[in-house]
Amino acid sequence: MIDIIKKGFAKTFGVMRATKSDRKIDKQTLEELLLEADVAYDIVEEIIYYLPPDDMVKRADLKRVMGSYFIYEKERQTPVAKPFVELILGVNGAGKTTSIAKLANLYKKSGKSVVLGACDTFRAGAVEQLRQWAARLDVPIIATKQGHDPSAVAFDAISSGVARGADRVVLDTAGRLENQTNLKSELAKIVRISDRAMAGAPHRKILVLDGTQGNAGLAQAKAFNELVSLDGVIITKLDGTAKGGMLFSIAAELELPILYIGVGESADDLAEFSPDEFLDGLMDSIFSEN
Repeated sequence: MIDIIKKGFAKTFGVMRATKSDRKIDKQTLEELLLEADVAYDIVEEIIYYLPPDDMVKRADLKRVMGSYFIYEKERQTPVAKPFVELILGVNGAGKTTSIAKLANLYKKSGKSVVLGACDTFRAGAVEQLRQWAARLDVPIIATKQGHDPSAVAFDAISSGVARGADRVVLDTAGRLENQTNLKSELAKIVRISDRAMAGAPHRKILVLDGTQGNAGLAQAKAFNELVSLDGVIITKLDGTAKGGMLFSIAAELELPILYIGVGESADDLAEFSPDEFLDGLMDSIFSEN
């Protein structure tokens, strides 16, 4: 996991090491470093405000203050259910379908059985892309043709998961935001029909965000959170950006936990997010010598 953190945030940590001259960090230097990593300005100012009044910044104080952003007022309880149904959301291009495959691979490696539901019947190629991943990972998939009712696919996928005694059912969804009225109606129907297939489903609604967008992706997160109350976030493509500071905006403004991070294209390039390991990496970058 530590290697995944280092890989995923290599550019974020690197920009901090490259822009300072020594290991003595004052508040002005800290502000510059955090802004370079795309930590939102308001959050940077808040971090500095809550540090002790000394001009020089100490590692333990900074980690304590920054760590508070990953402590949520209401910790979300993950329900116990079999199958555990997850609804995956995100705009096209964010890496949603690949993240679903990585999740399935992660679950399968931990000994869990998985059924995939190809509910993105809007985008040409979405069903086929997920079919290819299912074949590669050797997991069952419930799919239909483009243009069919996605809620019917969700119902069939969950029903299949129940019949098979599967541990997990992972549902893909359409990734368009151009017409939020239609998308809201579609998602609401998927949620309603999922509950009909299995009471309480979907048990977790996860948004996939493209890490290369930095804080610009926050608007997407807010839009999806308004459409359907989210339970967590997957951040993708972190290995290709120095904007890892956007995690603080997600945690602070939406109070949504970052569940997983994606750092590459292979099926193994997904890991559970550890705030403590992330913060240690940040501290090492900020306070270590060049």
